[in-house]
Amino acid sequence: MSARTPSPPRISGFTYVRPLGSGGFAQVYLYEQDIPRRVVAVKVLGGGATEPAALRSAFESEADVMARLSSHPSIVSIFQASISQEGLPYLAMEFCPASMGAQTKGRPAPLEQVLDAGVRIAGALETAHRARVLHRDIKPSNVLITTLGRPVLSDFGIALVADQAAAADARAAMSIPWSAPEVVQLDSTGSVSSEVWSLGATLYSFAAGRSPFEKPEREQNSREKLTARITRAAYTPVPDAQGYEPIDAVLRRALSGRPEHRFGSMAEFGEALQELQRGYGFDVTPLEVVADGWIPRSTPADSGVRGPAVSEVAGRRRRSDVRAEQRAQQLTTDSDGVVFERPPISPMRAGLIGAAIGATGSALVLIGLWAMLGGLA
Repeated sequence: MSARTPSPPRISGFTYVRPLGSGGFAQVYLYEQDIPRRVVAVKVLGGGATEPAALRSAFESEADVMARLSSHPSIVSIFQASISQEGLPYLAMEFCPASMGAQTKGRPAPLEQVLDAGVRIAGALETAHRARVLHRDIKPSNVLITTLGRPVLSDFGIALVADQAAAADARAAMSIPWSAPEVVQLDSTGSVSSEVWSLGATLYSFAAGRSPFEKPEREQNSREKLTARITRAAYTPVPDAQGYEPIDAVLRRALSGRPEHRFGSMAEFGEALQELQRGYGFDVTPLEVVADGWIPRSTPADSGVRGPAVSEVAGRRRRSDVRAEQRAQQLTTDSDGVVFERPPISPMRAGLIGAAIGATGSALVLIGLWAMLGGLA
């Protein structure tokens, strides 16, 4: 990869404010958008025009996926995707001032907050799964906090559309402490079941202040040792917590070493978390899942072709389709098989034809009555 750009890119309609962070192949900056006036987080693919084509393609795929899903209230909203004046692809997104990962590292969150976040993110992921999208990087740092204090899911940079031909490399789809056994062993690049595991591990991290297979001693948390413990999948209850037996039971199921023993879907996992909320006497968070009819199931990213996408949402027909049908009805064929277009009927002609049809109908009715009276006579 080429060297990173030393200064933030110039983006028309945006004013640079300050850096927010960096990681992987991108940097994130805070900008102020001119119209409408608001602060936004801008994620920029680093390195300029010499970036590998695969990276740029993945960046475009992230923009497509986020646009596809960001109407969900628990998924970060994307506002714009384009190219900076330096030729760098960027995404302008909703600015979230904090992450639950940073807030809970070493500082366990209250159980009410953990369950609320769990239900919200489960709804977001159920929506993604119904749209045939796997996030593949669910972890505490990717659960951000909005300016209204709500948790939202972010970073679809390694998301995978189901049945996509060019799957990303399995190692790129892995954050070890929160990855399922089949993923860390490279037996899977991701599935609904592995995402259930990752959300379970993330919620455990919020409740415990550390990941479920992490040890207090730093030397015990090497990649190899973590992978070995994840593979064994021996669940340890949330430490130093009283009355957590019900949530331990739910998380133990989500973190089962065998995929078939986990929750069958994010909706099922979210409902189990709602039952915990009821049991603990907390307000029950709605499990928000976008209705199936409003989830687009095909995008240009699926076929590798970029361009306008047609929604499958049922609704009123487009005027262009109606015009096409009307024109098709005006086409006829002569005796030689040549197709020609009949001239449209003018309003006056249509009125005369209607009047003639009406008069003919009235005449037929009168003839029928006259015949009936004659028969009676």
